[in-house]
Amino acid sequence: MTVFTLGEASLRALSGVRIARPDAGLRPVRRGALHRTGAPVRRDSIEAGTFEAMFFAVPAKGECDHLLRVARQALDAGRRFARIERSGERALTAAEALLTRLTASAVRVYEEVCTLARLNRGRVCPSYDRLAEVTGLGRATIARALAALEAVGFLVRQRRFTRVAGAGAGPRYAQTSNAYRPMLPRAILGLLPRWMRPAPVPCDAAQRIDAQAAELAAMKASLTRRELAQVTVGGALGRVLAKLGAALDAKERESHSDPQPLLMSIEQGQADVGLDGRQRPA
Repeated sequence: MTVFTLGEASLRALSGVRIARPDAGLRPVRRGALHRTGAPVRRDSIEAGTFEAMFFAVPAKGECDHLLRVARQALDAGRRFARIERSGERALTAAEALLTRLTASAVRVYEEVCTLARLNRGRVCPSYDRLAEVTGLGRATIARALAALEAVGFLVRQRRFTRVAGAGAGPRYAQTSNAYRPMLPRAILGLLPRWMRPAPVPCDAAQRIDAQAAELAAMKASLTRRELAQVTVGGALGRVLAKLGAALDAKERESHSDPQPLLMSIEQGQADVGLDGRQRPA
């Protein structure tokens, strides 16, 4: 029988008891190392300066004004659909339910986006603070308005980040303003008046577009993986994909130059040889 002193017995009894901290329920305990970049970057962000040439588009003459008129008509239609839904007259379709999310604040923000697109040849990348200053709305209202415009289809938004100088090894990044592109939502074209919808494409133009799409698909099918990555993707991601494609192309060329025998041919060869090791006649 082992004999313990009073001090040893107390230590053994308290060794398995966890003592809660006074602030344990107020804030979670942080575990793990710090973020290696030094600053958090939101998901689906792309480095600024690597995709803008393919993202932005110069609007045609009068296009921004037309988009703004469509947004105002969509706001009025959304208010009518909201009254129909509240009265219980009928159930709304998916497109009609989307229009009910539009507000006057969203249209005001969209007006500023269209103005910037017209003045800056399609390059729209204002910050939330800039939009709040120009429109007189709060940051939370700006965020809700942009989310509503993106959900309906009036806006395409892309998050961006930039590289910043910092102490320590490794690159460091910081979130910057988003990139925006005003669009005409296809889902609500049937709900707009006929004079506000785009004119239908002529039959000969549609056939020409289909022929060009077929030629483009055939051209892409004839490219190697490296060339396809260089054509379709730009920036740092394109360079990485091009290196990966070059490695896959080299591996495929090696397999063509030194092909392995097929399993069926091996089995056929074994079947043609008898038990005595002699070749069977065909």
